[in-house]
Amino acid sequence: MTRLLRAGAVCSGLLLAVTGSGQAQTGEALAGPRPATAVSPQLQAELLSVRRIYVAELNGGKAAEALRELLISSLNATRLFILTDNPDRADAILKGAADDRGFTDTFDVKEGITGRVGSGRASGNLSGFSGSTGGVAIGDNESHNIKERKHEAYAAVRLCGRDGDVLWATTEESQGGKFRGASAEVAAKVARDLTLALGRAERASTAAEFPTATAKPAQ
Repeated sequence: MTRLLRAGAVCSGLLLAVTGSGQAQTGEALAGPRPATAVSPQLQAELLSVRRIYVAELNGGKAAEALRELLISSLNATRLFILTDNPDRADAILKGAADDRGFTDTFDVKEGITGRVGSGRASGNLSGFSGSTGGVAIGDNESHNIKERKHEAYAAVRLCGRDGDVLWATTEESQGGKFRGASAEVAAKVARDLTLALGRAERASTAAEFPTATAKPAQ
């Protein structure tokens, strides 16, 4: 299987995983991949030549250290690159910043039960008026203040070649999904976006090498 086909297969799997785990977020996963930005043929060729990646330490403290490990795991799971701990052997280095912060989401919930029972009778004549009526009302209302602990993670990373040129960059953020935490979700998105970029570069390279094979037939 060529690297392009592998990239497409991996991307489909990552897209389904990210979309499924992100259904709890407000339309974030449904937005789909970002539109491709223009990249020079030289940078595309250099991106396609990358086989071994070193993930450098990310700025952001202890949370960034954990997210770095998740990035290594997610990139390795694509099976498109070799991850190394030796920067001297790497074709490219992944750099950037990341963080995972916790916050408390507070909201109020009101619950109430009400009931009402009533009856009445009335009569009248020329000499006077007589009647009876009655009613029962019941009310019970409660207000609850609910606090939920959540996490919000982000990663702004770039893939740099040996000469320092930025071959690819992305910024991803998440508050977690249905099956993943916030940091794991961000790492999966980074791997998916790099896989998409690799697929675009291979298609562009193929189109440049075989323009007649990729051109659309005349209508």
